[in-house]
Amino acid sequence: MNMLFLLIVSVMTLATFLIVLPPLWRKQPVAAADMDQRNIAIARQRLAELKEQLQAGALSQALYEEQLAELEQALSDDLDIGRVSSVPISILPSSMAVESQVPALRGQGRWMAWVLVLAIPFVAGSLYWALGNYQSLTRVPQTAAANQATPEREKMISMVAGLAERLEKQPDDAQGWLMLGRSYKYLEESPKAVAAFEHAYKLMGDQPEIMLLYADALAYVNNEELAGKPAELVFKALAIEPDNVTGLWLGGMAKAQTGEFVAAMALWKKLETLLPPGSDAQHEIQGLMAKLATQIPEGTAQAESKAAQPAAIPTPSPAAASIAVQVSLAPELQKSASPTDTVFIYAQALSGPQMPLAIVRKQVSELPLTVNLTDAMAMIPTTARDGGSAAIGREPMRPMKLSNFEQVRLLARISKSGNAMKQPGDLIGVIEQVALTNKSSDKSLHKIVINSQVK
Repeated sequence: MNMLFLLIVSVMTLATFLIVLPPLWRKQPVAAADMDQRNIAIARQRLAELKEQLQAGALSQALYEEQLAELEQALSDDLDIGRVSSVPISILPSSMAVESQVPALRGQGRWMAWVLVLAIPFVAGSLYWALGNYQSLTRVPQTAAANQATPEREKMISMVAGLAERLEKQPDDAQGWLMLGRSYKYLEESPKAVAAFEHAYKLMGDQPEIMLLYADALAYVNNEELAGKPAELVFKALAIEPDNVTGLWLGGMAKAQTGEFVAAMALWKKLETLLPPGSDAQHEIQGLMAKLATQIPEGTAQAESKAAQPAAIPTPSPAAASIAVQVSLAPELQKSASPTDTVFIYAQALSGPQMPLAIVRKQVSELPLTVNLTDAMAMIPTTARDGGSAAIGREPMRPMKLSNFEQVRLLARISKSGNAMKQPGDLIGVIEQVALTNKSSDKSLHKIVINSQVK
């Protein structure tokens, strides 16, 4: 690295010299010397003319001497050679002007070249010493240094490699696979950790510890996304151990990532009560809940309090419910939506929590369309006993699904952001009330026209 840097600096310095020095070193045209030669030639010609006029009797001796003196004075002024008396043209050598002026002109600029040869490297080196970072020439990048194995890390890598080799010969060692997964997780080799935890899970079955380790590793290699297999493992583990701290943490994250903020809040509130009071972990979960609270629609908390009162809970319908909904976009709003914008079609309770009882996600390009909203489309089809409001000391809530409500509101909303939360600028259509009293399903077709904008 040092040799390369010095080579680059040397080439750049040489290039600078090749640009700057030649013009200073090159002989310059001596324009002043040429002018002096012309002035001398003119003066000699004029002198010859005066002599001819004197010999011809055209000039008197006095007039001749007067004009000669003027000619010599004029030539002295033109040559500007610093003499107090006039120049006697008769004794002036023809090369006098060149010899007196050219040496100075030839030497002009040579001293500057030598100054630059010394000054450029010195000034550049001084500036780099003061402002640069010469130590970086030999410094190992931090990322590379971080990846370099310390003696302890090398020892652990060797032990893990030995364990992996042993498990290839003894693949039924469940505890060995579990230890290997933990080791790979410590070494931040997540794909290998996933494979090891998968082996342990297959051998040990539905044990919460294994399922949560496996889910966490899967989410890590999937950019921290818990949707799919990780979430399935997390909630399966919570069904076995409802008070598992890791399970409640991951379960809340999984719900928050899918926009089920009320369910996430319930899980984290339960987790808050299980953590040591005043601990860093409790403070962290409290901060997350404060942020999550800003994502929950206004009025949800108050509505949940009303729904918690037994007298306010109607008798649930034992049969599943379904509602046929036809959705179209008003012509005047066609240009306000893009074909790839998300369309949410859902039902809400007229009172109580505003979480959708059933929801379908489509795109504007599919409009107009007809869908059936059913209990199977509920966002949280479980009761509060599965980790909802009962976890924080309230009366159980009824399951949030269509068949447990007598009347619902139907909505269709176009979201440019794809966010399940209603936001200003969204396009929306609403049917304020649909009765489901004494019916397991509503057979009529309910038509929603998306014709307004959320303010």
